[in-house]
Amino acid sequence: MKAFTWGGVPMKKISTALFAGVLALGLAACSQKPNFAGSGSGSGDYPSRAVTMVAPSGAGGGWDQTARSISKVLQESKLVNQSVIVENKPGGGSAVFLAEYATQEAKNDYKLFVNSPPLLINHLKKEGNSPFGYTDVTPLAQLTKDYGVYVVKADSPVKDLPSMLAELKANPTKYTLAGGSAPGSMDHLIAILPAYQSGIDAKKLKYVSYDGGGEAIAALLGGNVDIIATDASAVGEYKKAGKVRVLAVTAPERLGGELQDVPTLKELGINHAEFTIWRGVFGPKEMTPEAKKFWDGKLKALSEHEAWQKELEAKGWQSEYKNSDQFTAFLKEQDQQVLELLKALGMSK
Repeated sequence: MKAFTWGGVPMKKISTALFAGVLALGLAACSQKPNFAGSGSGSGDYPSRAVTMVAPSGAGGGWDQTARSISKVLQESKLVNQSVIVENKPGGGSAVFLAEYATQEAKNDYKLFVNSPPLLINHLKKEGNSPFGYTDVTPLAQLTKDYGVYVVKADSPVKDLPSMLAELKANPTKYTLAGGSAPGSMDHLIAILPAYQSGIDAKKLKYVSYDGGGEAIAALLGGNVDIIATDASAVGEYKKAGKVRVLAVTAPERLGGELQDVPTLKELGINHAEFTIWRGVFGPKEMTPEAKKFWDGKLKALSEHEAWQKELEAKGWQSEYKNSDQFTAFLKEQDQQVLELLKALGMSK
């Protein structure tokens, strides 16, 4: 049988050459590591472009300041060679952003975010607005800490927390408690914590919410409420000026500075009543091992850097670094504490 030819070349030879070419291309393609858009994907050069650090709030708040301080130090210290761009995504106490992030950005190594205890509270509260919690993202590092304090006016008849709790046990509505967040939110949980641990029915306590800690302090100084629960970092100047008396702090040990004479709840005989107001950095749930390892190292280096220490001092923040594993274990514990307090208020899901 006569062999088929094309341009004088036997087809058999052309077929063999084409097959060899296709095979070579396939092997070359297989040898390349994939580089999916939006992920670190093990390419060995993460990060190869700008990283976004989301503050799930408007400009000027705690999350925004934290994100901008992290971005500033990472870039000015050359810890990260790529740009770290801060993006504000306000809405629902981070719930709007988190819903989008958990469902649409689960593999995006190039988008991180900052958060604090509302990440847990909004997920566990009956009327919370987030179906997502810390298990739907990757905790990367805790960087700062603060604690709750119990504050009365300097001329208040309430002299100490144990005597106030004794009066509340006899009459839970005698005093009006207040904070700068909504019922069931962080200040409310801190406000009822010592009463709950002292056997008082938390549902019977009177709590008034204000739009931020500043307004809560103004209400206290104006005589509109009896005691407020707020951040320890927010009251030092008022105490120094002789305007308030700080009854107790939710820290495991006494703080320094203006609050060095303030007892812890444990000192006052109230156990299981520590509460840390942390701020930390998170990544997507399906973050690649390469990207997670990168940030584990870089955020630790940031926490030890002189430029970060200056940011902490300028902002009045306290440093507390936990790596990814430590942070995740801590969040698991606080998640259970938040759930217990919400149940005591009848406000858990």
